[in-house]
Parts: sequence; structure tokens; C-alpha cells
Amino acid sequence: MELKNTVALVTGANRGLGLAFATALLEAGVKKVYAASRNPREIAMPGLHAIQLDVTNEEEILAAARECGDVNLLINNAGIAQPSLFAAADALTAIRAQFETNFFGMLAMSRAFAPVLKANDGGTLVNMLSVLSWINISAMNGYSASKAAAWSLTNGLRNELREQGTKVIGVHAAFIDTDMTKGIAMPKTSPQEVARQVLEAIASGREEVFADEITRAVKSGLSLEHAPYLSEAGR
Repeated sequence: MELKNTVALVTGANRGLGLAFATALLEAGVKKVYAASRNPREIAMPGLHAIQLDVTNEEEILAAARECGDVNLLINNAGIAQPSLFAAADALTAIRAQFETNFFGMLAMSRAFAPVLKANDGGTLVNMLSVLSWINISAMNGYSASKAAAWSLTNGLRNELREQGTKVIGVHAAFIDTDMTKGIAMPKTSPQEVARQVLEAIASGREEVFADEITRAVKSGLSLEHAPYLSEAGR
């Protein structure tokens, strides 16, 4: 995909990885970047087209698809993470909230923009996933489940949208240095580095991005007799 001919929409673009995606796209010289956020007033970077968009709000999603009919690159970046044990008394509230954003929001965005991408020569759809699509850390079981579902969604969309010429890219990463990972004492990848790898994949047509050594190690271990998903975080 030629980045110079790209009109992109990035969800959750007001900060962190979403802002890094939007910035990297501008620096790559794309035609236009729609920066979507629940609070578009937070988006102040010159050159970005800020739009109101909560990915759990179907009316706002459909309005965005009507307004942004020139999009040929959709980056489903918006996501939330909340501590959630499956057996905890208050688990369902946190888990449902994460599924609403991380799975159903991604699904609704993809459904709404699939016809837009088709009308613009197929285009590219990027879904931000996680190393926790494959493994569980008990304190984040709900998040892991939502990302596992999003991985399955990504694989299904890749098959469904292939006929219309849409490339679907799944991006897996471990710890990215954003607000979501504050207080976690682990090696972290900068959001700018993740964005760089994703833009490279878009340009080259690759279907998956494994953004760091932790992710690559977990992925390579999935076929082992004692695969990392059989114990917490591969231990």
C-alpha cells in the first residue's frame, strides 16, 4: 500500500499509541489522518482531523463512516485494560467493559468501515492486539480474553474481506510505554517503535506484526509440548 496515497482513521488517537500512529502517518506524508477520540478537544496536533468517536457507541461509529468516506486505512487502536479475575465477585462488570471496547468496538468499526474500504480499492485494516491474545496473567484475565477474541476476529475478517481486496493486519505487542503500563517494571517498547513497525507492514503488505522480543518468544513457543499458555505468563 502506498502511504502517500493513504487516508487513515486511527481510533483512540488522543494519546499513547494512537497518537504515535497518527503522528507517524503525518510524518510519512499521507493525504489525511482522521484522529478519533471520545474527546476530540484533546487532539491539538496540527494536521490531524479530529473527530468525535466512542467505539462503544454505534451511532457515532455510523456517523464516522458517513463522514470519513475517503478512508482506505483503518487502525483499530482504541482499547482499555482493567484488572479482572474470572472468579472474582465483581468480575463481570470489568470483563464486559473490556469486551465492549476491545472486541465489540473493533467488530463494529470493522463492519461499518468494510464498505468504505471496499469503495476505496480495498485498503487496509489494522487491529491492535496483544501478546495476551495467547497467554494469561491472572490479574488481567478479562483483558486477555478480550484480546484472544479480538485475535480470532482479526483472523476471521482477514478471510471475509480478502475477496474485496482488503488487507487485514494483526499487531501483537507486550508492554508498550504508555499510561496503560505505568507502574509495570518490565522492558517496554516505545509507541513510536510500534507505529514504525506497523507502517512498515502496511507498506510491504505483511499480515502480522510481532513488535518486541517478548511477543516473538511467546509466539514461537505456542507449538511446544508445554506451551506458554498452559501456565501463567509462560512460567
